[in-house]
Amino acid sequence: MTETLHRVAVLVLEGAKPLDVGIPAQVFSNRPSMPYEVRVCGAAPGPVSGGDGLSYHVASGLEALEKADTVFIPGYREPATTEPPDAVVAALIAAHSRGARLAAISTGAFALAATGLLDGRRATTHWHYTRALAARHPLVRVDENVLFVDEGSVLTSAGAASGIDLCLHLVRRDHGVGLSNHVARRLVAAPYRSGGQAQYVPRSVPEPLGDLFASTREWALAHLAEPLTLQGLARNAAVSERTFSRHFVEDTGYTPMQWVLRARIDLARELLERSDLGVEQIAHRVGLGTGANLRLHFKRILGTSPLEYRHTFSA
Repeated sequence: MTETLHRVAVLVLEGAKPLDVGIPAQVFSNRPSMPYEVRVCGAAPGPVSGGDGLSYHVASGLEALEKADTVFIPGYREPATTEPPDAVVAALIAAHSRGARLAAISTGAFALAATGLLDGRRATTHWHYTRALAARHPLVRVDENVLFVDEGSVLTSAGAASGIDLCLHLVRRDHGVGLSNHVARRLVAAPYRSGGQAQYVPRSVPEPLGDLFASTREWALAHLAEPLTLQGLARNAAVSERTFSRHFVEDTGYTPMQWVLRARIDLARELLERSDLGVEQIAHRVGLGTGANLRLHFKRILGTSPLEYRHTFSA
């Protein structure tokens, strides 16, 4: 591979949660298909006591952050009563000042907030700790109702599984939807969950709609080139339009037709990356009708044009 690899550092702090550590290490793992390299580090080389009965032995200390393009801060135990070491805070600030982006998974947001880099910005963490984060760092605009928050150079996510969503989001940001979908298939993970999707939906009695709606979404993905309406989607799910709309928003963070539009744009992105089809042909294949319509929605959702996107991400 001739291109420069994007360097990812995973910073393991005392009490680190094993799943939170493993997610970025696995997603960005060193392999021929991935333009990334990963180093797992700690405040110092050597053993680090972890949470959930596991511990770690890291080969690198904070010097790994000096050349990292992205630094992940996995969640750790007792974040509301534990301050990260001063050296860790200083190294994170220095990495960010140098141009690295910092991404926290779950309670790693507490260590990121300790740098002051989240002050005045939106952020999230595991729902169990959102109030503690807001109390400890009152200048941070804590949002407890989302899976992850992208503030450009600083990103935060909710509980462990949403760390996968955050990692896939970064792969999409770096290299487009094609590679992101490839990684999702490798992980057997959902290729896309909206960052604005709720962390959980409290229901006293779970309703048996998830599988039915999942099959409707699969059906819609297979018929994007055709006219899709709320009425048709609800009919496929065998529920009323009102019931379908209400639960669809809860499950995905989007209205049904917003979701369909974004699915069409995602398919257009993949065709732009992996085919030589023209914009008019792609617009027809994804159900947007005309190239002008595709350009309009592409610009509104992604902030760029189809041709600029192809120039950036095509293989």
